[in-house]
Amino acid sequence: AGVRVLGRVDGAYGARSRIEVIADAHRYLEWYRVDGFLLDRCPADRTGLPETRRTVTSLRALRDNAHIVLGHGTHPHPGYAENADQLVTFSGPWSDYRFSQVAEWTADYPPERFCHFVHGVPRGHLEEALRIARWQGAATIWFTDRTDRGRNDPWESLPGYWDEIVSRVGRGVSE
Repeated sequence: AGVRVLGRVDGAYGARSRIEVIADAHRYLEWYRVDGFLLDRCPADRTGLPETRRTVTSLRALRDNAHIVLGHGTHPHPGYAENADQLVTFSGPWSDYRFSQVAEWTADYPPERFCHFVHGVPRGHLEEALRIARWQGAATIWFTDRTDRGRNDPWESLPGYWDEIVSRVGRGVSE
């Protein structure tokens, strides 16, 4: 259907071995025939860069044209940008996002290289959230009104205002 499907592999901020990460990636390929991988909870500091580079190389070897997203959740060391197709440079609550700042080095890359995942966005603040994403140069977004309060994962279901997001963003959005 023209939609890219990624397998989410937990990097545990560099605490998991490359062998464990690649084993998870193999399962996603076998079960779902994914198009690439989100290496979630990826290290963001300079010291994690060499091992992340090796892991990305291994992930790319598993599938031709694998789309690789590094899920830092914050602006990482700029060297990570050379190793992935996209970087998640923000992941967290709306209360932090609305006052977040963009790293200057991101201006050297097109918006298609950056993703923002924001939970707890009230319906009345969608336009403001979209403006922040555009201003910070993030072309891929995931906004939800769900929160991380309690034991719920804010990313596990679509936001209550999904149809409104689709109508605001326009064509090319997966429904």
